Amino acid sequence: MTLLLQAILKNRLGQVIGLVVSWCLFLLIIRIERSGSTYYKFLAWNLFLAAVPLAASSAMLRLAARNASRLAQLGCFAFWLIFFPNAPYVLTDLVHLTPRPPVPMWYDLALILSCGGTGLVFGYLSMIQVHGIMARRFGEKIGWSIAISSLLLSGFGIYLGRFLRLNSWDIARKPESILIGIADVVRNPGFASPQIGVAVIFGVILAFWYVAMRQLTIQVSSTPSGRQRDERAARGMERHVI
Repeated sequence: MTLLLQAILKNRLGQVIGLVVSWCLFLLIIRIERSGSTYYKFLAWNLFLAAVPLAASSAMLRLAARNASRLAQLGCFAFWLIFFPNAPYVLTDLVHLTPRPPVPMWYDLALILSCGGTGLVFGYLSMIQVHGIMARRFGEKIGWSIAISSLLLSGFGIYLGRFLRLNSWDIARKPESILIGIADVVRNPGFASPQIGVAVIFGVILAFWYVAMRQLTIQVSSTPSGRQRDERAARGMERHVI
């Protein structure tokens, strides 16, 4: 554990991640101390779950670098895909925002936005890693296809978590609930149905933001070729992820 902590502290991006997580926990601790209420303590757990896909994608990088078996890499990818919706899911905790005296509502808004933004950063960092791995192995088009598909699927994952109250590990613990959620979508395919609406809207938002972020990364890069800028920016971010 000490060696892991030292490695994180020596990593620049790890320091930034540690800083934003510390900020979220600081806001949460101050709220608990001043109000005596632990209502928002679930945000700490949700932040931990949001970090799981980043840990999984970092493991994928190590497996790819060591030329591990395809089965091991596929298993790691499946684990990442299952837990990935936990990262953007934290943004939906805004549904809990309501006046809760004596804490002012603006403070709770700052707390939830800080945690939600941190979760989204975790998700996009892990997506950059996975995108880079897939692009190098299968080509840029396949890399983008997997990235966008994963982001769209995460919209459905958010629906399962927020409305059906299912967790990522329920795939192993009670898979019948997941199948019921999928069956509801099949039976009600209209866009107006809450299942399709939530899944599509959140999935598209996440995909748009990711594409915009990658394009902005390309624009600010100083490399001469657009494709080289994209690859170098992605590799640079991957190297700095824990």
